[in-house]
Amino acid sequence: MAARRTRRSERFLEYISRFEEIAVVSHNNPDPDAISSGWALKHLIETKLDRKVKVLAGGAVWRAENLRMIELLKPPITLVDKWMPDGDVAAILIDCAPTANNHLLGEGGIEPAAVIDHHEVDGKRFRVGYRDIRPRVAALSSIAAEYLREQKVEPGARLATSLMYAINTETTGWQAVFSPTDRKAISWLNDFYDPAWFSDIQNAPLTRDYFGDLLLALEKTFIYEDAALCFLPRATGPEIAAEVADLLLRCKGVERVLCAAVVGEDLLISARTSRAGGDAVSLLTKTLKKIGFSGGHRHRAGGKVPGLETRAKVDEMQTLLRGQWLAACGIQQSRGSRLVALKEIVTNL
Repeated sequence: MAARRTRRSERFLEYISRFEEIAVVSHNNPDPDAISSGWALKHLIETKLDRKVKVLAGGAVWRAENLRMIELLKPPITLVDKWMPDGDVAAILIDCAPTANNHLLGEGGIEPAAVIDHHEVDGKRFRVGYRDIRPRVAALSSIAAEYLREQKVEPGARLATSLMYAINTETTGWQAVFSPTDRKAISWLNDFYDPAWFSDIQNAPLTRDYFGDLLLALEKTFIYEDAALCFLPRATGPEIAAEVADLLLRCKGVERVLCAAVVGEDLLISARTSRAGGDAVSLLTKTLKKIGFSGGHRHRAGGKVPGLETRAKVDEMQTLLRGQWLAACGIQQSRGSRLVALKEIVTNL
């Protein structure tokens, strides 16, 4: 009789059980997928192994919906500037690779004990005690939910709602292809999540400043063949770059979008591509070569350029970013057309 195949969740728990101190660390500026996955792994380990687990990330949480999710569901994540653990702590890195430069472990030179992710891994090799990397799965939360389901650990309404919302954010639009893991997770979580909380998060209230940023963004968007470029010299909130990028990709004839916004002294950037638009990560990496850093998915990517203290630096960066974005898209330098005609803007002042 053939031996039963060991499930991933069992291998994970067996490996991580050898450590007394455990921390789950996600990429900086965690999104709902990272927050929810970290929460699920904490719940799994504490339930099955009786270990205390921290969930950590650097940076801040953006977008009104994500902030509402945290306010409503209260996920146990701590945001810190730096992390230097005392003693022998097993770090589980989630939603990014050790070779990336956007997580606390890289900043502290800490080697992870385990990596669980759903992104494509770059060419750099790394060795860890346990890895579960599945690029064909749309959401890391689907993998985390699978671990809970296999181990018969019920998530409760708050965690289930968080996981369901995270899967929704990772599968919005046509960009993601649902894997069997995603479908099983949604079906299983359906018995636990709270639809009222889910709806509340999706319809998070927005400030009046947000609508001011949105108006400015539409005025500052130019179209170059099939590529859109939006540069906001100022923005009151960091969420606007990603939300405008999502919106612009719905414009007919636009296959590639880059939206950048100056928030404080940092330039925050989001890139989006359609099926025909190519690889968003590759385009953004080329665009930010030697000036910033980036990462993300095939059709959704983000980046940052720090240190724009003066208006002169902002103007210089706008010119540089435009040139490198068009070059990355293979578009010759040309005069773009406004998304909203100047005549319409002036007439409606």
